[in-house]
Amino acid sequence: MSKKLMAALCGLFLLPSLVMASTGGERLDLTNHVVGYLAIAIFVLAYAAVMAEESIHLRKSKPVLIAAGLIWFLIAGVYAVHDQQHLVETAIRHNLLEFAELMLFLLVAMTYINAMEERGLFNALRGWLIGRKMGFRSLFWMTGILAFFISPVADNLTTALVMCAVVMAVAGGNAKFVNLACINIVVAANAGGAFSPFGDITTLMVWQKGVISFAEFFELFIPSVVNYIVPAVVMFMFVPNELPLVQDEFVHVRPGAYAIVVLFFVTILTAVLGHSYLGLPPVIGMMFGLGYLKMFGFYLQVTHRKSVYKIKRAHRHEPKMVAAVEQMGPFDIFSKIARAEWDTLMFFYGVVMCVGGLSMLGYLGAMSEALYVNLNHTIANSIIGLLSAIVDNIPVMFAVLTMMPDMSHGQWLLVTLTAGVGGSMLSIGSAAGVALMGQARGMYTFMGHLRWTPVIALGYVASILTHLWLNAASFNLH
Repeated sequence: MSKKLMAALCGLFLLPSLVMASTGGERLDLTNHVVGYLAIAIFVLAYAAVMAEESIHLRKSKPVLIAAGLIWFLIAGVYAVHDQQHLVETAIRHNLLEFAELMLFLLVAMTYINAMEERGLFNALRGWLIGRKMGFRSLFWMTGILAFFISPVADNLTTALVMCAVVMAVAGGNAKFVNLACINIVVAANAGGAFSPFGDITTLMVWQKGVISFAEFFELFIPSVVNYIVPAVVMFMFVPNELPLVQDEFVHVRPGAYAIVVLFFVTILTAVLGHSYLGLPPVIGMMFGLGYLKMFGFYLQVTHRKSVYKIKRAHRHEPKMVAAVEQMGPFDIFSKIARAEWDTLMFFYGVVMCVGGLSMLGYLGAMSEALYVNLNHTIANSIIGLLSAIVDNIPVMFAVLTMMPDMSHGQWLLVTLTAGVGGSMLSIGSAAGVALMGQARGMYTFMGHLRWTPVIALGYVASILTHLWLNAASFNLH
């Protein structure tokens, strides 16, 4: 069958008569075309499956990968009829480049986090917290504050999981405390991630796009603090004033753990300086930094036996330490890469391609006009945060960056803040919330979180007002 005949059949199936006439290299407006309606339906169904992940046990990457493929095949069929396949190819390559840069950046960060976890750093932090023998109220503040300050570096998902592990270890089945502590951790981790390019995928996208520089993110520090503190103060009054019954936990930090932390900070510094002073994409600095870890990993492999011998000799009177060291295998960098959150990375690919497809159809242009032309920018960016609580902030922020509305610097900071913290209002609104529902199953639930949504929303409004007040000079309000 010839290509022209196949294109004609595809066009007949896709009702090309509903497409407006197009000439040359102009994109087709398919917002009122059956393909546009099908694409929207496919995306909504896929995202409904993502939101129901905990109920139907279908990993979130699967439906969005299918949706992305279907949407682009439908688009390609229409464009083939008009002999404009090159426009589809160009659009796909553009979206793939966007995804590739972010995926490689995230892969390096995930590899470093996995290496720290394997060396026992996060277990050591958990053991230290458990060993403090704090009451529920002290633990509520300690886990929240640590989540706020660790998430800008280690990302909000990893931070939330570590802090939740501490809560579960000391809670002793106290469901009321677990629910409040988990909500507090989710809000803190999302708020902390909002003022750092490394705290969340959305902030990373904004930085990679060059909309906000690395240093400018810290203008959101105080609004982020307000976003966390307001609901935390209210929830604290309902935390049980009790002492948990816990035992000390033995934790062994493996050789090279602290050196890996230093290398991670050097990697971040490399990416920031390369981007700020040499104009290099941040991913180049991060991949360079992965080379640091690979070389150090080789050193750990070469010195493994010697390190084990020294530790066993120094701690020969400590059976737990000797047993832990005997089970310690050599450092393998590729196992850390393999343990990256591939479901998240593939989900991110599906989201990027789905949103890119909706942009190709013309929906993002219409959305941009509805939000950023017909509405005040502050109201529009506040709505973006509310949407991120329902849909997830990744597609919402990618859509905003794809639309690239003409906004002031202060408004770009505002949408970065709202997209980052808006997801805290529902347990399904952020990766941290979804992960903790699985980790604290039965004690931290959607309905348990929903009861505190008004209080979290109060913090959301307060953070916006704080930003409008503190950073007023960077705004040109419309």
